[in-house]
Amino acid sequence: TTVPGEQSFDLYATYGLPLEITRDIAREQDMTVDEEGFEKAREAHREASTVDLRTANLTADGQPIKVDAFRKLLEQLQEQGKLGVEGVKSDPYGALTSEGEVLAVLVDGEEVDRAKKGDRVSVILPESSFYVEAGGQVMDTGTICAAGKPAWEIRVNGVSQPVSGLVIHFGEVVNGSPRVGDAVIAAVNADLRWDIMRNHTATHLLHASLRAVLGEHARQAGSLVAPDRLRFDFTHPKAVTLEELRRIEQDVNRAILANYELDVRHQSREDAEQEGAIALFGETYGESVRTVGIGAEERLSLELCGGTHVPSTGVIGPFLIVSEGSVAAGIRRIEALTGRKALELIQSRIQGMARLAEKLQATPETLETSLDALLEEHDRLAAENTGRLQDLAAASFEALAPKTISKVPVLSGQIPDADADTLRRLIDLFREQNPSGVVALGSVHESRPLIIASVSSDLVTRGIDAREIVLFVAPVIKGGGGGTPKLAQAGGKDPSRLAEALDQVYDWVRTHLS
Repeated sequence: TTVPGEQSFDLYATYGLPLEITRDIAREQDMTVDEEGFEKAREAHREASTVDLRTANLTADGQPIKVDAFRKLLEQLQEQGKLGVEGVKSDPYGALTSEGEVLAVLVDGEEVDRAKKGDRVSVILPESSFYVEAGGQVMDTGTICAAGKPAWEIRVNGVSQPVSGLVIHFGEVVNGSPRVGDAVIAAVNADLRWDIMRNHTATHLLHASLRAVLGEHARQAGSLVAPDRLRFDFTHPKAVTLEELRRIEQDVNRAILANYELDVRHQSREDAEQEGAIALFGETYGESVRTVGIGAEERLSLELCGGTHVPSTGVIGPFLIVSEGSVAAGIRRIEALTGRKALELIQSRIQGMARLAEKLQATPETLETSLDALLEEHDRLAAENTGRLQDLAAASFEALAPKTISKVPVLSGQIPDADADTLRRLIDLFREQNPSGVVALGSVHESRPLIIASVSSDLVTRGIDAREIVLFVAPVIKGGGGGTPKLAQAGGKDPSRLAEALDQVYDWVRTHLS
């Protein structure tokens, strides 16, 4: 009557099935879930991962991150009084710039007093406004520049926190020679940070809209918040329909246009849960949590979140869903664009419509009507062309005369520009005219040779097999074939030898009838 904790954790860790879903399904079957066992299994998994991390030599931006060495470096800087007991002061929610001095520089994982242009470096500062990748949100990039002379600059490609209390800025020296002790100004790439914040706030609105449109079962199962796009995985048993996607996109844009202010708070976890805050499954939270709410009187969303967000939803700009699909059993994925990338896509589509309208000598407003008329004309001409080809095929067939071999009518010939259906119709016509007989018709359709052969039932009993016929002639056109004794088909790559292959049908039939 109880789902073991280890099995329920395996469902989550291996297949992405949240505990809430396992619990709901178990309840429907009058069963319970060993949640204490689940927590123990998750903790054991976390400890195993932590043990591996302590001994691992990780890399960031191609540079080694030796965890034990960084732990010793943190202790050393604290003993020297350059860092407090909490380590580097990290505040990605405040100003996008911070000032300080270079506490340490590492090149290829080794401490140096000075770096030179072209070096890939890891830099430690007393303060950082860079966001370290977490909760699906990617890390910040930016620059570290000398505050005085001589001037130098490091292009920061990202940040990492290999040990608690130490934030590593890794990147490349693009100018000058950074030294330990130099006064610096560290600046986050503001444009990319705003792009990331737009996408992160949009994921909260998307999550809320999914639950409103699809149902409360639609819960977050993973996400990626990057400057160029957002990706959101959620629990749902089937594909989201186009109409549902339209409503979801419409809901998110309506919330953006309403320009709701965000309410970011630090409060106890108990208070947050009582207010209905949604916790991300698999994340570990302390007694004090950070909540992000959207909308005051009309509460659209309230989630536990440590990421960066825009001050109000209007800053997000347009929201466009670009794809929806499956990533695992019961897990769907939506990818979307906001802000600058959404505008780029909108402008690209408008310009594409304008170019298409110009080609059709129409306006964007009359483009659909012009396209419908063009398609109708295409269908009419295609039907006329098909009729002409069928008339040509019938005429070519009538011009063919069967040979009599051992009192059996045998016809093998070429029909110009006929597809398989046309050849089959002509073969049926031959059967009507010759209840007993052998027919093989070939054509070059879309630059590929095609042969279809048919044998009447009475001749099949005498050992005449349509499959053997096509297998005999197919090598001539560099191909192969198959089918049944009564009807078989072959295709090839060499249309220039189709006539030769069809001529060999008579030789094969003559040999086997004799």
